[in-house]
Amino acid sequence: MARHHAGPEQTLRVGVISDTHGLLRPQATAFLRGCGHILHGGDIGGAQILEHLAALAPVTAVRGNNDTQAWAASLPDTRMLELAGVRFYVIHDLGELRIDPSAAAVQVVISGHSHQPSLRERAGVIYLNPGSAGPRRFRLPVSVAEIRIDGASIAPRLVTLQLSAR
Repeated sequence: MARHHAGPEQTLRVGVISDTHGLLRPQATAFLRGCGHILHGGDIGGAQILEHLAALAPVTAVRGNNDTQAWAASLPDTRMLELAGVRFYVIHDLGELRIDPSAAAVQVVISGHSHQPSLRERAGVIYLNPGSAGPRRFRLPVSVAEIRIDGASIAPRLVTLQLSAR
């Protein structure tokens, strides 16, 4: 994936996780340790997941279609934020995207929902779905992602978690 201009000279490692569905695996926690910020793409599964993540770094999360209990009522459906000079848009289901990221000066769109890890670029915007870090679904990998913002570069990376055999 090409590196993109990120604006001001700052360095930040952003952890990206989605679709935990109430399960925060130790491998995901270990991967996210040391991040300066964590983005959760929804289908969190419980307030305790956000509490555990917040012990590692500041967290920005959106509500997923399965986050229907009272604890999730205050979570937004989407979030726009800027980290280290990079503008992010976080939404659970990319199919519900109602903005033009390029027109909104968004550089990275984070999503979840499909449980399929995906990293692509379209019209100068990075679209990153970290896949599912929660319970395994079908034969899809259990995965997370990171985005390293270093000065003028944005370097996203998908990571499949190595799970111990049972």
